[in-house]
Amino acid sequence: MTIVKQEIPNSPIGKQLANIYRLQLINTEMYELQAKKGELPREAQDLADNIEGLLNRVDKMEKERKEMELKIAKFNSQIKESEALIKRYEKQQADVKNDREYDALATEIELQKLDIQLAKKHILETRVELDNKALIIKSSREKHETQAKELKLKQAELKKVIAKTERAERKLRDREKVVRKTIDERLLASYDRIRNTYKNSLSVATVERDACSGCHNEIPPQIQLELKQNKRVITCEHCGRILVDKDILEK
Repeated sequence: MTIVKQEIPNSPIGKQLANIYRLQLINTEMYELQAKKGELPREAQDLADNIEGLLNRVDKMEKERKEMELKIAKFNSQIKESEALIKRYEKQQADVKNDREYDALATEIELQKLDIQLAKKHILETRVELDNKALIIKSSREKHETQAKELKLKQAELKKVIAKTERAERKLRDREKVVRKTIDERLLASYDRIRNTYKNSLSVATVERDACSGCHNEIPPQIQLELKQNKRVITCEHCGRILVDKDILEK
């Protein structure tokens, strides 16, 4: 959209309305430049967030894997201790003097054997968890590698788009600053509030085919007549946008 550079109406309100419309035209150009980037910025950010999430997940699972390996080492240590106790108890059985002492040692041996069985069971279960964890870690690393490549491509594409629009955006921002200084603070505050309400940032609308160009609802003939006179600020009763005569910059 090309901004028409024409004389501003002489009345104070007319000047304000012309300037607010001029500001809208600048902001519309800025919006259109942003639209050229499409979904690239959001897609790139989503990918970056996913990659960070994957890295955190892998880091967490790696810590869990180390803890599992420590558990297995602990169970193996317990098995060795139990095996050593069994040998000691079996040796002591050869030197006992009565059946009571023999049976007591036999009970201890059975308890140690049960401890060994339980430790081996825990080791087997932990190894299954470790294998599953290794598969998840591998899958997550592969996803990370794929998404990292995709992110690199999107960032390169976004960089090209930004390079094309950056100069134009910078000029528009400079012009926007100049125009904003010419507008009454209350009117400017209303403009910004309305602008933040709509995705297309359209705060100021004109009448096109007897309807508001913002919401496409019909504008009464009396209101259209008042718009041409530029004597007061008029807003659309349907969408709340500021209405101006479409030829305001040509007067």
